Amino acid sequence: MESFSLILAIVVVTALAFDFTNGFHDTANAMATTISTGALKPKVAVAMSAALNLVGAFLSVEVANTISKGLVDENGIRPEVIFAALVGAILWNLLTWLVGLPSSSSHALMGGLIGATVASAGFGAVHGDVLVTKVLLPAVAAPVVAGLAAMLATRFSYGIGGKGEGEATRKGYRAGQIASAGLVSLAHGTNDAQKTMGIITLALVAGGAIAPGSNPPTWVILSAGMAIALGTYIGGWRIIRTMGKGLTELEPRQGFAAQTSAATAILASSHLGFSLSTTHVVSGSVMGAGLGRRGGVVRWSTATRMAVAWVLTLPAAALVGALAESVTDLGDWGTAVVAVFLVGSSATIWKLSRREVVDHTNVNGTDETAEPAGVVTTAIAAVTPPPTGTITLAEGPAISIPAQSSGPAPVAVEVTAPAAPAVPPAATV
Repeated sequence: MESFSLILAIVVVTALAFDFTNGFHDTANAMATTISTGALKPKVAVAMSAALNLVGAFLSVEVANTISKGLVDENGIRPEVIFAALVGAILWNLLTWLVGLPSSSSHALMGGLIGATVASAGFGAVHGDVLVTKVLLPAVAAPVVAGLAAMLATRFSYGIGGKGEGEATRKGYRAGQIASAGLVSLAHGTNDAQKTMGIITLALVAGGAIAPGSNPPTWVILSAGMAIALGTYIGGWRIIRTMGKGLTELEPRQGFAAQTSAATAILASSHLGFSLSTTHVVSGSVMGAGLGRRGGVVRWSTATRMAVAWVLTLPAAALVGALAESVTDLGDWGTAVVAVFLVGSSATIWKLSRREVVDHTNVNGTDETAEPAGVVTTAIAAVTPPPTGTITLAEGPAISIPAQSSGPAPVAVEVTAPAAPAVPPAATV
């Protein structure tokens, strides 16, 4: 029977709070493209994603075991170390949410855990081989693989159906988007919800509540699934806007290709126990889908900011986790100070977010300014055929533009020349 101390209860509550932030931080992973293309209304999309995240939490515990058994040494880790790790992860999640950057909640959690563990027990308590093989390598490889798959899938879809972009085709791809978005949500539950399960299980082991090497108890699986589902339903609208509109403009078939590629990569990684960043995977697939359509443009300024946030996530969360652990190591009053700091900082970030509210009513707006065409954009534009259509002049024959084999839907354009001014009658003298 599990026995709880006060600090252990605080750690469990804080872990579920992190799981909640993970939910609204990562809603964009599953539903940003579905919302941006109009396949689903925003509130319907987040409700569907929340339900499937909860279901996904029960499908596997491989990633939870990577966190609780593989990343750090269970022996000698105190519950205060887990609490400090969660402080670093939560604050990084909230800061990146405030500025609308899709950073990795997974890497924030692992960074906080590594920093707090090093501050408490030294570098020897971190299993470097697990960190490299199941965290760092997937972080680099997964978005590249998903991006290439999405780009190829997008080009294939335009290649086989470039001339059939009618309303029926659009409806078909929207239906496919809904199904693939559901698959991403399910995959997200199997991967990200398990990270909180793993961190709670590690805390229970550290507090002596369960034996080392134990799998997550059923109540841990249920509570973690519910916390991430609730956070998903709240909706991280700022990040949804960045992912859906700020990175690139997607058509339904591109959204379908991006989500299917991302879901496949996430489910495969969950099966192998890789603590994958679903944010990295989905961002890579969205960029790949954007580049897969002829004439598609990726906003590289946004992509660059995202990449910088990805690089900073692990070390920044580790630094905060290490500092928090140094304070909690001073005793109960140190833990209380860190708890007050966490609550105060979270409240401040929330207050700052109210200065510019982003919700389901304006999520498809974008504050991205047009950027000059870069090398990649210029190269793509150079090989893009002109759109299909007919230009009809008021005076003169119609001009037909040849059809293209792939790309956006054909557009009919009618240009009306201004009427010639009336010539006054000759004056009679």
